[in-house]
Amino acid sequence: MTSSTQPETTTTGTTPLGTSHQDAARDHLWMHFTRQSVYEDGGQVPVIVRGQGHHVYDAAGKEYIDGLSGLFVVQVGHGRTELAEAAAKQAEQLAFFPIWSYAHPSAINLAERLAQGAPGDLNRVFFTTGGGEAVESAWKLAKQYYKLVGKPTKHKVISRAIAYHGTPQGALSITGLPPLKEAFEPLVPGAHKVPNTNIYRASEELRDDPKAFGRYAADRIAEAIEFEGPDTVAAVFLEPVQNAGGCFPPPPGYFERVREICDEYDVLLVSDEVICAFGRIGSMFACTDLGYTPDIITCAKGMTSGYSPIGAMIASDRLFEPFKHGTTAFQHGYTFGGHPVSAAVAMANLDIFDREGLNDHVKENAPAFRATLERLLDLPIVGDVRGEGYFYGIELVKDKATRETFDEEESERLLRGYLSKALFEAGIYCRADDRGDPVIQLAPPLTIGQPEFDDIEQRLRSVLAKGAELV
Repeated sequence: MTSSTQPETTTTGTTPLGTSHQDAARDHLWMHFTRQSVYEDGGQVPVIVRGQGHHVYDAAGKEYIDGLSGLFVVQVGHGRTELAEAAAKQAEQLAFFPIWSYAHPSAINLAERLAQGAPGDLNRVFFTTGGGEAVESAWKLAKQYYKLVGKPTKHKVISRAIAYHGTPQGALSITGLPPLKEAFEPLVPGAHKVPNTNIYRASEELRDDPKAFGRYAADRIAEAIEFEGPDTVAAVFLEPVQNAGGCFPPPPGYFERVREICDEYDVLLVSDEVICAFGRIGSMFACTDLGYTPDIITCAKGMTSGYSPIGAMIASDRLFEPFKHGTTAFQHGYTFGGHPVSAAVAMANLDIFDREGLNDHVKENAPAFRATLERLLDLPIVGDVRGEGYFYGIELVKDKATRETFDEEESERLLRGYLSKALFEAGIYCRADDRGDPVIQLAPPLTIGQPEFDDIEQRLRSVLAKGAELV
């Protein structure tokens, strides 16, 4: 399902003002989540100029496997001209109009399509321009909803340790990664954390009984609600497969129990699917694959495969009910939410999903992807391979038998001193991360199959085998 067309790289290597891209990037481009000192001290900024299928190409013409779909985004692969054409066609007809008391066909069509694909009665679509905004919107909706139904003290949220939910002040409060938050504190109060579902780091007793571990992890949510007071807790935010920390899938029975807990305490269950929706796990929405119906879904990234920015909060009819009457309004919005061009691109992107059967392709090939990556378990540095669908984490360890991890200095040396550069030199773009224990994360375009799985495994093997010798 990959494209064989590989047009030539075209780039002058200079800006319109005649500056080299390297110099202009260093002097003017403030890159996200980036240590700028690397480039101030003479490091070369990697400049990616083209993408085709599951490959991207740098300014020198070198080819790389896009093992992360850009940033868990490019589901249908690079170079899909029909998505660019959909954007151009919509821009010619209506380039922009807000959905503040008005509507346009692109937003209407996409809202209906998303509602049709969402489970249960999740029929109300509130558009944003990205995932963090969708999470922010969900917390604000939860607060206002409970005020409208006569429970004004319910405002707190619960999320998991090491989980990432975005960078706006509210979403950052929900995020469970202290190093990302310290510089911006004080944050929005009322966000509380519970253990995540990293069974690899659970006690030996729980590791041997995944269902018991799932019950244990879910019950910590009930415990937190009781501790904070059920009349103060509005929502629980959970990713279907937790991203940060390295792809933690839910244990058996986990979400079934969480749903019971939320119903018991009248707490909203928010499925944060910014990464996991649109085929990353298999179905359009990952909660469908994992057998639970949330009250809200937050999504973004794969909705357009990254060809234009958009996000959404999809809420149940129950949550919309108080807004149907009188003068009540959700006092929240974004200028570019539901942008007509982005919505048109999303429709064209979802057409590709349907035409090429990408959801079924992921479901059919995910076991082979897992089995291929599990070959790496013969390396002494690889402790665990975990994930679902086309979304996997490979945890690296110092001692495989004891599961001993690396200390902070060792992790810095391994990930940033060696792995990040070595992986890129080996022609694979993926993530080497230590926002928990050190991991390599993979989330390639949904179009690939066994030949590409083998290629990824071989490139990882060459890099990790050498990495094992360095630690």
